[in-house]
Amino acid sequence: MERSPVVFRIPMRTRFRGQSVREGVLIEGPAGWGEFSPFPEYGPRECARWLACAREAADEGWPDPVRTSIPVNATVPAVSPEQAFDIVRRSGCATAKVKVAEHGQTFADDLARVEAVRDALGPSGGLRVDANGAWSVDQALRRLKELDRYDLEYAEQPCATLDELARVRRGCDVPVAADESIRRAEDPLRVRAAEAADIAVVKVQPLGGVRAALRVVEACGLPAVVSSAVETSVGLAAGIALAACLPSLPYACGLATMSLLGGDVVADSLLPEDGRITVRRPTVDNRLLSEFTVESPSWLRRMQEAAQ
Repeated sequence: MERSPVVFRIPMRTRFRGQSVREGVLIEGPAGWGEFSPFPEYGPRECARWLACAREAADEGWPDPVRTSIPVNATVPAVSPEQAFDIVRRSGCATAKVKVAEHGQTFADDLARVEAVRDALGPSGGLRVDANGAWSVDQALRRLKELDRYDLEYAEQPCATLDELARVRRGCDVPVAADESIRRAEDPLRVRAAEAADIAVVKVQPLGGVRAALRVVEACGLPAVVSSAVETSVGLAAGIALAACLPSLPYACGLATMSLLGGDVVADSLLPEDGRITVRRPTVDNRLLSEFTVESPSWLRRMQEAAQ
């Protein structure tokens, strides 16, 4: 028997995207559980795609995989160099994505953090940075030139707009990845037309589910990196399913984010081993679900508004 939607609240180990807790709604259907966990800034129209992803997971399931494991990167928040080094070493991953351009920090902080991550990875590891669109074009060109002494694989969303991304891409040797610029079905065509990126970062919830995201990747015509929206293992399983059925997967994916959360709703969390996550769909654990369940009419109302 399917249960009513369950609202969860899980503390985060490290503040990330301005969040210190992760909240959302889990829904159960004939195919399993789905997760609806849009960030606070999203309105009902955008949230509708997050709900479509949850419903696909719960009601339909996902396409058949073409691979059995997914290479993943460690995610390094805007922490101290010592913490950054420790995160990467403990992750077991050969690739790391480092948050830069954090509000209230300096570029010297970014340099120190990236240097520590390069030391942790060694010379052969993949190192990428993510500015979440915070830099101007001039800042991006200057700072990426300095950061590239640590041999960057790519820079994710260095600036906010497509025009700015295109200008950075033309003026810089570091490949550019678009993330925030690819959140809607119409975005990939605009990214491609603007020649604004070398790589597409795709998140399954904001794009409306695995099948919708597959169509986005095809339309974009760029190599894809599947990234998480800092979900529980229920939501992460959808990202794993997307990465598992992409025709090609040339880069490690940003799906090793369970370490950012202080708990999970499954007993066998989707954690990397030797830098890879096995393609599977873990089962919700009733005891853990109860531990993180909260009463929140506002979340249920938000889901209802998204449905409309």
